[in-house]
Amino acid sequence: MHKHKIVVAIGGSSGSLYAKLLLDRLATLKDQWEAVGVVMTGNGKVNWELELGSFDASVYPFDFYEKNDFNAPFASGSAKYGTMLVCPCSMGLMARIATGVSQDLITRAADVVLKERRRLIVVPRETPLSLIHLRNMVTITEAGGIICPAIPSFYSGAETKEEIALTVVDRVLDLAGFELESYRWGE
Repeated sequence: MHKHKIVVAIGGSSGSLYAKLLLDRLATLKDQWEAVGVVMTGNGKVNWELELGSFDASVYPFDFYEKNDFNAPFASGSAKYGTMLVCPCSMGLMARIATGVSQDLITRAADVVLKERRRLIVVPRETPLSLIHLRNMVTITEAGGIICPAIPSFYSGAETKEEIALTVVDRVLDLAGFELESYRWGE
């Protein structure tokens, strides 16, 4: 089985629950990945602590990087990180990705993933959307990225907010090529 090398970027929009569940789920899929590098914006950390309490990287089996650490392996295409997940993604971060503004590790890594024709999955969490937001989504899509909004499904019978949010996380991981147990329509 192919083992993934994956970047997880946690942006500064509301929706830290999605990021937490993504990290939790990836930790359970350890047999499917070789490396997971995580980088969080300053506002990502603020929102995590506001919405979920203190952030403790030590509970996860991943490599964590500072937002300006351009020595991180996924700052270069030669490291062959095949997938990048930006979850949640603020509209400002999405705009910087769409316009190629590589001012920090997250935007540099997204730039690398797109230029190498690898998989970029952006999980915006914002409403309503302006025309600028929509055009940035189109730009990322035309460049090869996937826009997967944090819009949960309800047909699985999920009851708790965690179960509802997990419908988005599982969809993101499906798009990233992971094999996982999840509710499947019609099964």
